Amino acid sequence: MKIIHVAGARPNFMKLAPILRELRNIPTIHNILLHTGQHYDANMSDVFFDDLQLPRPDINLEVGSASHAVQTAHIMERFERVMLAEKPDLVLVVGDVNSTLACSLVAAKLNVPVAHVEAGVRSFDRTMPEEINRLITDSLSAMLFTPSQHASDNLLKQGIPVSKIFFVGNVMVDSLINAMHIALDRHTWGKWGLNQGEYAILTLHRASNVDDRETLAGLISIISKVSQRLPVVFPVHPRTAHRFAETSLDALIQSSPGLILCEPLGYLDFLSLVANARVVLTDSGGIQAETTILGIPCLTLRSNTEWPETIEQGTNRLVGTDQGRILQALDEIFQAGVSQPSRPDGWDGKAAGRIVKIILQYFRLQ
Repeated sequence: MKIIHVAGARPNFMKLAPILRELRNIPTIHNILLHTGQHYDANMSDVFFDDLQLPRPDINLEVGSASHAVQTAHIMERFERVMLAEKPDLVLVVGDVNSTLACSLVAAKLNVPVAHVEAGVRSFDRTMPEEINRLITDSLSAMLFTPSQHASDNLLKQGIPVSKIFFVGNVMVDSLINAMHIALDRHTWGKWGLNQGEYAILTLHRASNVDDRETLAGLISIISKVSQRLPVVFPVHPRTAHRFAETSLDALIQSSPGLILCEPLGYLDFLSLVANARVVLTDSGGIQAETTILGIPCLTLRSNTEWPETIEQGTNRLVGTDQGRILQALDEIFQAGVSQPSRPDGWDGKAAGRIVKIILQYFRLQ
C-alpha cells in the first residue's frame, strides 16, 4: 500500500511527524512525504524536519509564495503529475492550508481516497481562507479524523455520514508530548537575557490582523503598552514582516524597547519559549491548543476560535483587537495564580496510533 503524506506549512509538520513514526515500522506500507513548498523559508520549514525527527521530503513541489488562487493552482498542477506517476492508494492531508485543499481536490478527481487529519474544525468565519479550505477538504474526504467531539458534531451537522467520521484526538499534542523533555532543556528565553515566567510571547499572521494597516498599527500600539509591563518576544512571520515593510511601522516598533523582534523560531526553541512564558498573545489556532496543554495563559487576538475546548477546558480567552479587553485580561492574569486546565478528551499523545489503526482497518491490513 502506498500513502502520499502532504505537508505545506509549519503546522503540518507537527501533525505528520507522529503519524509517520507510527507507520514507519509497518512493512506493508510505503510512505511518500511530499512537501508542496508553500512555506519555503528555512525557519518556517527546514528546521522542523530536524526538530521533529522527520525524514527529508521524498518530493518537493517548490511552489513558493503567491496569491491564494495562484498558489493553489500551482500546487494542483504539480501534484497531479505526482499522482499520475506514483498512483498512491491514499492521500493523507492535515490541517487547513492551501496545500491541504489543493491536494485533496486533485486526489478526489482522480478517485483516490483522501484522509483528513484535523477534520471538522470550524471557526464559522468564512472570511478566513482556512475556513473555506476546511469545508471543501472535509466534503471530499473518505476518512475524517477529528481532534474533538466539537469537530465530529460539526461534520454531522454538515451532513457527512457518521461512517466517515473518526474521533482520534489532537495529533499535534502527540508531537508536543514527544518533544517536551528536549524543548525544556533549550532555555530559549536566556537568548535575550529574560527570566523564566517573566515575559510574554506574541505571534501574528492572520490576514484579518496584518493585511490592514490600521488594524496592524492598532495591535502594535497595544503590544507596545503590554511591553511596558513585561518584555514581549515577537517571532515575526514572513507575511507579517512583509506588511511591516509596506506600512512603515518601524518607528512605532523601535519606540517600544520592551518589544523583542526575532525571526521565526524552530519547533523546539518556540516550544521552550512558550512553556516558560507568563502569557501568550496570538492569532494562531495551534498555539491556543499548545498553551492549553502547557497551562500557559493565552489571549487570542481574534473574535472567534476553531478550538472552543481551549476556552471551555483550557487557558484560552478571546479578546479580539480591543485594547481595553486585552489590558483587562492581562491584569486578571497577573493577579491570578498558575492555572490548572483540564486536558480535552483525546489530547493524550496517542492520536497518531489511533489514526494508523483506522487506516489499516480501512484497507483491511489488520
